[in-house]
Amino acid sequence: MSFYVYLSGEIHTDWRDEIRRGAEAAGLDVVFTSAVTDHDASDAAGDHLGEESQPFWRDHKSSKVNAIRTKTLIEQSDLVVVRFGDKYKQWNAAFDAGYCAALGKPYVTLHGEEIIHPLKEVDAAAMAWATTTHQVVEILRYVTRA
Repeated sequence: MSFYVYLSGEIHTDWRDEIRRGAEAAGLDVVFTSAVTDHDASDAAGDHLGEESQPFWRDHKSSKVNAIRTKTLIEQSDLVVVRFGDKYKQWNAAFDAGYCAALGKPYVTLHGEEIIHPLKEVDAAAMAWATTTHQVVEILRYVTRA
């Protein structure tokens, strides 16, 4: 039986690949999914629905098209890993964590110590807080094999 993990959040580093490689090296039966990580493609997700003169409406359409994928994959997952990087504010990641909490979907946060305070409510609802991708892989090893 495969374990489905949705990887949410920061898109500017290779943390997703690190987790995938770690799970593969450990021989874990895990299927990973995620949002579209190409920033430009994500921003343009609704452009085919017609040009907008105001940036708000372009973003609004694209966010709704992106939400089709995000909501579906989060709902289908067994676990969500939510990564908060230190360089950018990932409001979408915070939203995904809140969505998981509302659904009762287990999630793990992945972030450094320097942003513990602003994420205290997000971390409080998480099943675990990890600071490294290795820790996430160890959680996956435990929950899929224990």
